[in-house]
Amino acid sequence: MLNRGKISSVQRRILFLITDLEIGGTPTVVRELTVRLIRLPGVSVEVACLSGWGPVADQLKACGVCVTALQARGITDIGVFPRLIAYIRSGRFDTVVSFLIHANMAAAIARSAVEGVRWIQSIQTTQPHPRWHWSLQRIAQLACEKVVVPSASVASAAQRWAGIGRRKLVVIPNAIDLNEWSQATPDIAGRFPIVFIGRLDPIKDVPTLVRAMAKLPGARLDIYGEGSDRPRIEAEISQLKLNDSIMLHGAIVRSQAVLQRAGMLILPSLAEGFGLVLIEAMASGVPVVATDVAGIRDVVRNGQTGLLCPARNPDALAAATQSIINDADLRQRLVTAARSDVAARFTWSKVLEQYCRLLQIPAHSGGDQPM
Repeated sequence: MLNRGKISSVQRRILFLITDLEIGGTPTVVRELTVRLIRLPGVSVEVACLSGWGPVADQLKACGVCVTALQARGITDIGVFPRLIAYIRSGRFDTVVSFLIHANMAAAIARSAVEGVRWIQSIQTTQPHPRWHWSLQRIAQLACEKVVVPSASVASAAQRWAGIGRRKLVVIPNAIDLNEWSQATPDIAGRFPIVFIGRLDPIKDVPTLVRAMAKLPGARLDIYGEGSDRPRIEAEISQLKLNDSIMLHGAIVRSQAVLQRAGMLILPSLAEGFGLVLIEAMASGVPVVATDVAGIRDVVRNGQTGLLCPARNPDALAAATQSIINDADLRQRLVTAARSDVAARFTWSKVLEQYCRLLQIPAHSGGDQPM
């Protein structure tokens, strides 16, 4: 943990509490939001995770952010609650914003022991299962003032499965800094370069993408990510004899270098809260193909900024992919419209203002200043 310095020297003290700081969409959002808020005068932001230290904790620390890992040994480790309560008290935070169900529940428990703090929660998924997550969220949300969601799809899921009232929900999309995403320059002379970037989790349904690749002999696929579904993906690749056209690279810290060489990004998920990698690709001039499911359809406009197809359908996924490979004019139309759409809806210069209103911080310009 970094030295807090003089707490009295700032006017606002905010804690972002998250389940873990491993590589992923929500930890990335927390990192990017934090490094922008701490530039504002009179604002101090610290980040704590329930679990152990992760790669995103290193990134935050490198940016001068005070980071604490509360070292929970699992979801049944109730010893994390007194550590969290003591941490909030000693930090004299005026606002605690928690992200993801386990952190939301921990914050709800801490509220009963800490006074004078404003409590905000965030939900980032439309995934229906495990349903007990939503049952816990139904309880946790009773202890907060507002619940932040990144898309209308997540708002709908939160209302339906956690009973959260519409007036308590605040939709603030995820965002990127366009200055950090240069235009891709892929080599498409040989096999067309396709990438998948994300957790190797069943909800991402990468095996369907592998089956689609069997119908695309003129393409190659690079998969970046780690997770529990890796053995199933490897088995699918082996069974279809696609080892020469599909490669698994493991997790990456940042996706800029990968997208710089990509000819297309495919996201075959069964559900998403938002799909941060989509706007990263769109900002990089990389055409996207994705499934027409909750969360994704909030980001990608089918036929305008990308192509959407039914989930669990390798034939449809292959057909959409092939249409982009074959049609250079279509690729150009999609990437031009996509980057303009990201600039209009998903940049920090717009989204940071929404967080400032929620956190009751005077808004300042410069949300997209390079880091």
